[in-house]
Amino acid sequence: MDTALDRAVRVFRERGYHATSIGDLTAAMRLATGSVYKAFRDKHAVFLAAFERYTALRQEQTRSAAAEGDNGRERLRNVLLSYVAHSQGIEGRRGCLVVGSAVELSAVDSAVAARVRAQLETNESFIAGLIREGQADGSIPGHVEPDDTARLMICITQGMRVVGKARLPLDGTRIVGIAMKLLA
Repeated sequence: MDTALDRAVRVFRERGYHATSIGDLTAAMRLATGSVYKAFRDKHAVFLAAFERYTALRQEQTRSAAAEGDNGRERLRNVLLSYVAHSQGIEGRRGCLVVGSAVELSAVDSAVAARVRAQLETNESFIAGLIREGQADGSIPGHVEPDDTARLMICITQGMRVVGKARLPLDGTRIVGIAMKLLA
């Protein structure tokens, strides 16, 4: 099932919800139409399951990137660099399912809006925690406001995902360097 959902995630990321048909999903998931309906009920249910799968994998990737740092500052820098990596090349062109869902569906689908909001809040809380960790270990000054700075970092990370989808060049090292100045 995870493999089938991963394939659905790819289609939704590339095409968006409205431009994706059940036929697109059955072909990508390599399942018969009846099997998709039996397992998921409808396209919306496939989308919600794919969204949950995508966010779980992205959270795992983000936490893994953070784990590579020796202090809060390095951990946050690694998270930002991870966003850069996922915002470039073919991965960037596929786009972020959270950003795409926020833009395409949040205004008209309360279930998706709630999931998007929850994911962004989870990411923001994680970043705020890294800032607090950096303050505790001395790698980030105490005057940096963790919650406001984390919100700005979310704006930066999600903006990177938009830039990647739009196929604009992204000098990630430079952008991360500028973002890190917020922690000075």
